Amino acid sequence: MPWKETNTVTLREEFILKALGKQKPFTALCEEYGISRKTGYKWMDRFRQGGLPALHDESRRPRNNPNAVREEVVCELIRIKRSIPSIWGPKKVLEIYRCRYGASEEISLSSVKRILDRSGFVLHRRRPRQGGMARIQEGIVPKAANELWTVDFKGWWKTRDHSRCEPLTVRDGFSRFLLDFRVMESTTSEEVRAAFERLFQKYGLPEAIRSDNGPPFASCQAPLGLSRLSSWWVSLGIRLDRIAPGRPDQNGGHERIHRDIRAELQVDPAENLEESQELFDQWRHTFNWHRPHEALHMKRPGELYEASRRVYDSAPVDIKYPPNWLERRVDCRGRISLCSGKIQITTALNGYVVGLQPVADRLDVHFDYLRIGHIDLHVLRFMPVVEKKKRGRSSSGRLAARRSQGESKIVVPNGQPTQKVLPMS
Repeated sequence: MPWKETNTVTLREEFILKALGKQKPFTALCEEYGISRKTGYKWMDRFRQGGLPALHDESRRPRNNPNAVREEVVCELIRIKRSIPSIWGPKKVLEIYRCRYGASEEISLSSVKRILDRSGFVLHRRRPRQGGMARIQEGIVPKAANELWTVDFKGWWKTRDHSRCEPLTVRDGFSRFLLDFRVMESTTSEEVRAAFERLFQKYGLPEAIRSDNGPPFASCQAPLGLSRLSSWWVSLGIRLDRIAPGRPDQNGGHERIHRDIRAELQVDPAENLEESQELFDQWRHTFNWHRPHEALHMKRPGELYEASRRVYDSAPVDIKYPPNWLERRVDCRGRISLCSGKIQITTALNGYVVGLQPVADRLDVHFDYLRIGHIDLHVLRFMPVVEKKKRGRSSSGRLAARRSQGESKIVVPNGQPTQKVLPMS
């Protein structure tokens, strides 16, 4: 019979002490604790052999495992792993072991993986946190020039005079045309905005810009990852598209350019930043006008690219929302005025106008075509859009994840981006 649902070890100690005191017959004592005489004698024997510590439950793990890998085999697998390049994985380790010792002792690949993992040869990646700020991901596939620009910073290196060289690269996603390859004095929003102003004046405005989730292109604190730079892009009528964290392959064409830059320029740095920029200009000209591209059927990017018809206007503009919406301008502290009070939105929208759409007991907050959150009218507090957790890998789970992402990432009012008008004087 089982023990009562209490502290089992304490009950066993009480049972042993009462049994040793012989205050009751052993059969009555077993009935009091709801156990059989066989169970009582078993714990009495354990107590006589090991004392009070023996009253704890023993491990139920099998004492012998006929399928366990022998110790000398484990040591040999570790020696093989240490003798080969670090990037070789468990499949190659297993193949080398079989070539040396034959198939007399069959070892599964999963056993080799487990041995290498427990020996510290596997570096586990930290999973990104779920349920944080929602991200803007559209997965745009460009069909013409200027439908999508991609931007990123090439990792920095030192010139020969020990100056820090950290170039900014901007390319057209359709034609692969390298729009800019420039040494940046810093990676602040102001410096990058100045570089994009020169590009917009020369090539016009794109339909969308794809970037990673790092500054100054995005912010982990603001709704939808908006930053001062990306908010400025949206105010110009440019859509945002970002890759998923830890997924540079989603911007693979751009990363391929960085690989070529590392192989051709970074390995032999210039004397200083001025010479670096000269080399960058020459390399960009060769890349755009002389180098054939297999993805373009051996054409040059300059043969396919043409400037955008959307002309850049540096004059400040305000965003126009539907007539039944409220409009509020975000102050320098990231707040808007509502109901004789201040509500914190985000400093990334400093100076811009947001639209408040009445929906039931809340106000949906929009910045141009983006729904960045809502204001709870009960507590007068802004609630940003958050990313919903993905539940499973089944087809229904993937469909639900796509729907949840679509709801949490982007909402386009009236199906189209809102229009812009010049501010009233």
